[in-house]
Amino acid sequence: MTVLPVTPPLGDRLRAYAKLAKLSFYDYYLCVFVVWTLLTAPARTDPSTFAVLLLFDLGWAGVVAATVTLDDVTGYRDGSDDRNYAPGAALRDRARKPLLSGALTVRQAVRFGYAAALWGVLCWTAAILIAPYQPVGAIVAAAFSVFISVQYSYGLRLSYRGGQELVILLSTALCVLIPYWLLAGSVSGLALLESFLFGLWSLLVSVYSNVNDVEGDRAAGRRNLATRVSPDTYRVLIGLLTLLEPVAIGIAVATGAAPWWFAVIWLPVLLIRLRQVGFGLLREQPLAARKLGITAHRTGVAVLVVANLLIFHVR
Repeated sequence: MTVLPVTPPLGDRLRAYAKLAKLSFYDYYLCVFVVWTLLTAPARTDPSTFAVLLLFDLGWAGVVAATVTLDDVTGYRDGSDDRNYAPGAALRDRARKPLLSGALTVRQAVRFGYAAALWGVLCWTAAILIAPYQPVGAIVAAAFSVFISVQYSYGLRLSYRGGQELVILLSTALCVLIPYWLLAGSVSGLALLESFLFGLWSLLVSVYSNVNDVEGDRAAGRRNLATRVSPDTYRVLIGLLTLLEPVAIGIAVATGAAPWWFAVIWLPVLLIRLRQVGFGLLREQPLAARKLGITAHRTGVAVLVVANLLIFHVR
């Protein structure tokens, strides 16, 4: 008797694709709230603004889904995910990886990755077409963001060639800068600051993950900072990256791009960041530090939203 393969229920497959796309990690998509509050009051109430932000965020979800999906495909093929998500690994749930759990096949994942990338390009194209402005710089930045994101661990495999940290910083910074540019027509100093902070916050999650994954990444040939330098040097580099946050805010305040009280309202993020450094660099608990990085990112978004509304209310 021939036993036919059992097709999983539709709900199970959809949940598997949601895990593959990392939809539970919604931090990237909070960028539109930052952008909306950066706009002037008339622009905030313009119907086209909501349409552009919605299309951009839907497209950004596609770009991110393609990036993390193809990253999982590569991690499954080279064995790094199997090592990094070994059964019983602390704070590492193997069920988060549908390829490791067998919920999806590599072929299904690759198809989904390409479809997500296409969805992202189509949504961003629509957002650009209906935006009140179409600066060449914003269009080039959007194309660049898609390119480096999809090539993160697939194709050119930038994260395997020393570009991991730079791709994370740039792609997440651009998800604030691009829609703001399309809606405002130009780039302000405050928008540059908040774009940089948004990208840096994402990076300050990833660098701690890399501490935990260093052996698996090194075995797979991934050349990021964690695999290329000594542990002591890497801790120094994380410390320097952490210092970039107050330095950027200080420069923005000193140059008039942000008001003086911007540094004060940022203090809740600073307190979380200090705890993150304590867990990650002093207690050597990188995954606990990673979770604090996520908390800092979400708190930071709330702080930026409040600060932006106050800034434009004062004006």
